[in-house]
Amino acid sequence: MQGYKNVERVKPSGLELVDKLVGVQRVTKVTKGGRAFGFSAIVVVGDGNGVVGHGLGKSKDVASAIAKAIEDAKKNLIRIPILGGTLPHEQKGKFGGAKIFIKPASPGTGVIAGGAVRMVLESVGIHDVLSKSQGSSNPHNAVKATFNALLQLRSASAIAKQRGISIEKVFNG
Repeated sequence: MQGYKNVERVKPSGLELVDKLVGVQRVTKVTKGGRAFGFSAIVVVGDGNGVVGHGLGKSKDVASAIAKAIEDAKKNLIRIPILGGTLPHEQKGKFGGAKIFIKPASPGTGVIAGGAVRMVLESVGIHDVLSKSQGSSNPHNAVKATFNALLQLRSASAIAKQRGISIEKVFNG
């Protein structure tokens, strides 16, 4: 989340956050005494109104890995600009081998997205969006690529403020 100018961090206090489990992986560490099994969980939390965060938790059992992931996600909450249930503009995001393209859609379209991308977009509170996931389908990288795209979104008011002009001039050129 470093390197983005328009990131607005949010405190979790006072928010009705809903968590969604994106995936749980069993990981194995081979030691001289045999195999040691553990679990890693990735979770997305959001209030359905523009605030979202993701987190990773690792533990020897599934329940504590999920609990750690939820705590981590609550520490990384950010606000995303939403325009009438959809995105302000189309955007591409990339992380590792995963590439995500998200595009605003007309009302009634729904969330056209698969797997990890769908969970992130639903947690944000976006109801109408088209998306395409290219490259890696690894849920960890897909979630981070989606966040990369969402963090690059800017509202018209933010662009007008940055340029020092009125919102009408942003659209009329």
